[in-house]
Amino acid sequence: MLSRRKFILTGAAFSGAVLSGANTPVSLKSRYQEELRYSIFSKHLQFLDYKGMAEAAANLGFDGIDLTVRKGGHVPPEEVEDKLPLAIEAIENAGLRHDMMASDVNNAEEEIHKRVLKTAAGLGVKLYRLGYVSFSDDQTIPDRLRELNGQMKELAAFNKSLNISGAYQNHSGTRVGSEIWDIYHLLKDIDPKEIGCQYDIRHGVVEGGQSWVNGLKLIAPQINCIVLKDFVWTRGKYGRWEVKNVPLGEGMVDFLAYFKMLKELKVDVPVTVHYEYDLGGVEHGATKLSTMKAAEIFKLMKKDLEYAKKIWREA
Repeated sequence: MLSRRKFILTGAAFSGAVLSGANTPVSLKSRYQEELRYSIFSKHLQFLDYKGMAEAAANLGFDGIDLTVRKGGHVPPEEVEDKLPLAIEAIENAGLRHDMMASDVNNAEEEIHKRVLKTAAGLGVKLYRLGYVSFSDDQTIPDRLRELNGQMKELAAFNKSLNISGAYQNHSGTRVGSEIWDIYHLLKDIDPKEIGCQYDIRHGVVEGGQSWVNGLKLIAPQINCIVLKDFVWTRGKYGRWEVKNVPLGEGMVDFLAYFKMLKELKVDVPVTVHYEYDLGGVEHGATKLSTMKAAEIFKLMKKDLEYAKKIWREA
């Protein structure tokens, strides 16, 4: 087994030179893929160590792992130099891609963010999801988005220096990015190879209803990765309408129409599958199993992956 120091140095020496294989730079307009490249969000495998996580993902049929390198994740940011090499080594040993991670990074000023990105880039990670940013009661929404656009431009320049790409996820709620127009202005005049959008169809439909089609067309040039998950509206406590997460194909997302649009728009980017419906706590990143056994969880995870592959072929 390589020492941690040697592993980091070796990754740094070769990450800029690798032009093919499992960790090629992300490109929106690259050669169109007949099959998508599926990674599993490691948040849902945090009850396993690095070796177990990687082996489980491989056995389920995934191509890679979207690793949580953030507070409460598989790799704590403050331990990134020591633990990220170990996680990536386990992923590589399982024959999987290790080009994606989810982080707390949302600016180029904090030292911990710089450490995370420098270490990840040196180990061949090509794409990371940003931490969220919020609106302020002291500023109008347009003023806040202009301010944040400047912050994103600084981060984009830092990404470019490391040959790594960032991705901001659209996420239903009240933070920046709940509506696609937020991200359009947040990333205005920024190359998607430096910071793009991680498009989440579940959140797009929650916030966009039937107009998600327009939102997808608007942000398509900046999409550099996508997320798959599903939901339904349901009556909750006191009769109020609430969003309930469900397995792929059992909710309100029209995956056939969505995949057809992706093909028409030539959106050729990595895919992460999320599992946010009831899976005994792993949907929230549980580190121990309580109400469900691993075999039950893996069966449901595999079912979602197979559904996505089936609908993609049909689209």
